[in-house]
Amino acid sequence: MSGKIVVIFGASNILWIVFAASQDFKIETSPESRTLAQIGDSISLICNTIGCESPFFSWRTQMDSPLNGEVRTEGTRSVLIMDPVSLQNEHSYLCTATCGSEKREKQIQVEIYSFPRDPEIHLNGLLEVGKPITVKCLVPDVYPFDKLEIDLLKGDHLMKNQEFLEVMDRKSPETKSLEVTFTPIVEDIGKALVCRAKLHVDETDFAPKERETTKVLQVYISPKNTVISVNPSTRLQEGGSVTMTCSSEGLPAPEIFWSKKLDNGNLQLLSGNATLTLIAMRIEDSGIYVCEGGNLIGKSRKEVELIVQEKLFTIEISPGPRIAAQIGDLVVLTCGVTGCESPSISWRTHTDSPPNGTVRSEGTESTLTLHPVSFENEHFYLCSATCGQKKVEKRIQVELYSFHSDPEIKMSGLLVHGNPVTVSCEVPNVYPFNQLEIELLKGETIVQNKVFLEEMDRKSPETKSLEVTFIPTTEDTGKVLVCQAKLHIGEMEFQPKQRQSTQTLYVNVAPRDTTVLVSPSPILEEGSSVNMTCSSSGLPAPKILWRRQLNNGDLQPLSENTTITLISTKMEDSGTYVCEGINQAGISRKEVELIIQVAPRDIQLRAFPSESVKEGDTVIISCTCGNYPKTWIILKKKAETGDTVLKSTDGAYTIRKAQLEDAGVYECESKNEVGSQSRSLTLDVKGRENNKDYFSPELLMLYFASSLIIPAIGMTIYFARKANMKGSYSLVEAQKSKV
Repeated sequence: MSGKIVVIFGASNILWIVFAASQDFKIETSPESRTLAQIGDSISLICNTIGCESPFFSWRTQMDSPLNGEVRTEGTRSVLIMDPVSLQNEHSYLCTATCGSEKREKQIQVEIYSFPRDPEIHLNGLLEVGKPITVKCLVPDVYPFDKLEIDLLKGDHLMKNQEFLEVMDRKSPETKSLEVTFTPIVEDIGKALVCRAKLHVDETDFAPKERETTKVLQVYISPKNTVISVNPSTRLQEGGSVTMTCSSEGLPAPEIFWSKKLDNGNLQLLSGNATLTLIAMRIEDSGIYVCEGGNLIGKSRKEVELIVQEKLFTIEISPGPRIAAQIGDLVVLTCGVTGCESPSISWRTHTDSPPNGTVRSEGTESTLTLHPVSFENEHFYLCSATCGQKKVEKRIQVELYSFHSDPEIKMSGLLVHGNPVTVSCEVPNVYPFNQLEIELLKGETIVQNKVFLEEMDRKSPETKSLEVTFIPTTEDTGKVLVCQAKLHIGEMEFQPKQRQSTQTLYVNVAPRDTTVLVSPSPILEEGSSVNMTCSSSGLPAPKILWRRQLNNGDLQPLSENTTITLISTKMEDSGTYVCEGINQAGISRKEVELIIQVAPRDIQLRAFPSESVKEGDTVIISCTCGNYPKTWIILKKKAETGDTVLKSTDGAYTIRKAQLEDAGVYECESKNEVGSQSRSLTLDVKGRENNKDYFSPELLMLYFASSLIIPAIGMTIYFARKANMKGSYSLVEAQKSKV
């Protein structure tokens, strides 16, 4: 190396050999005690004396090794020059100065390092997005490497750090490296790889302690998605022109090259532009054209075949290669010829059968009219055009369908909360039904979907339906049932492909919780007024109907108001009143028993056969009352010693073989919660002559019959009279009294 000298000052390490008697003789060194030198540089160790004009100098290493340097002494100064510095100079050097009999020594520690160049960044290939790559950060000729640290960063991100702490088995500079494998991404474009090397030498300042190298990442993307667009078409007529444009994605942007593939498989280069235009095409221009996008890391190829056809006259058939016609409609097929002034045009089916339509030809155009379209017209129709010796054909397929009307939504009955109902979605007269799909929705929820995939055994429109049973709730009210019918006929365009019907749900709730409120009470005194109010819940709100139950079980209509009022009630108003809540979903009934109480009246007390009988006769004492409700009947025999209550059955007391002591006053008391009434009679029992019983059994039977017939006749007269009386309204039939 050149005469460059590197001197590094460190901490003092002073070796005192002897103490001289004189304090004026001193020795000084530069650097003072320690220096650091890089291999290949030049270093000078300087030794000066003070207080001695003609000293004698000597240099040696602490281990008496060779100096490996040149000593130059002049006057009071001695210099040890090491140029270039090598590992053999890593010693402690002692400078000895002798002045007469006095000797002074001083030690300088020389430490050696090697850090000559910046790190090197090596990649094992080009950076391609998505493909792993290894980065090596290499630090050449470093010593001592056990104090080396390497950092590898990508942008601000530390990818790896490594310290080389292994024991050095020999003193020599070595090259150390750090490796990282990563997968580049698009976001890495423009980022920098930084390799930073640090040599840690204890408490010593030297330049540089740190070295780094930066490499900006160039990330590549191999060409892909190569696309060719051809205008107007890959099939061309002679003399025509075509423009082909190629594009390919990659980084850097791929270069585009156009070539044509030859018969031997080789490629003939045509252009280096993205767009290739060919004009005045000839038959021999037919072939495979290759577009290739390429950059530094790869290539992507796309091929397209161009077919150049002999220029011919052409025919066009409309409305297109396929048409869907609804049964019964009018269909017109048109065949037009270009490139021939006087063509001969004909129509036929693919089975060579007549077209079953009306053909009209004029000039270069011919039409086939099918009306009305029927199953006989479901064919492939071919239009043949002849011009000179050349003949061209084109065909059109007529597909039939029947889809005339919207679906019909039918209910099995009224929608009632909680009652299952079946909904039918019916599509009438549909063909072909094996391509029919029906979907039933409630609101936005699909309830059921059905596709009719069964085979058709005959060609005819059929009615298809979808049935669903569900239990409606009041939450369904306001929701919309939607029946959608879709007819899938390939890729045909016709109207409508889809039909639908809707029906808004209204869920009824049958009448329930029917209640009757009677004010003031269902048990009243005759002449009082009463209000009977009925209520019933349901949807729609139930209609209220009041009726009264007659004796024969029939119901007599009374009112359609919620409340009926009876003013100045009579006993005949007693009975069962029925309130019915009615709507279209059902009926709810509630009954109330109205009891009109009156004080006992029309009490009758009779003795059968007579109030005067003979001793030994049988006599029946009968007490009846025409009140409703029934009253309590108490029969008693009056006596001075006290009344005796008789055990009666339905108000009748039978005395068999009357005795004289049976004579007396008999009293009947009829009472209820309103009041009481009593009647009495006197029974006279006469003694028989010779104590003979002349009361025959036949006469007794006659008495019994009379006891039943007479009260019946009396009660009939009584109720007939009562039936003619009127209260707040007329009753058809009065209730029978209960005793």
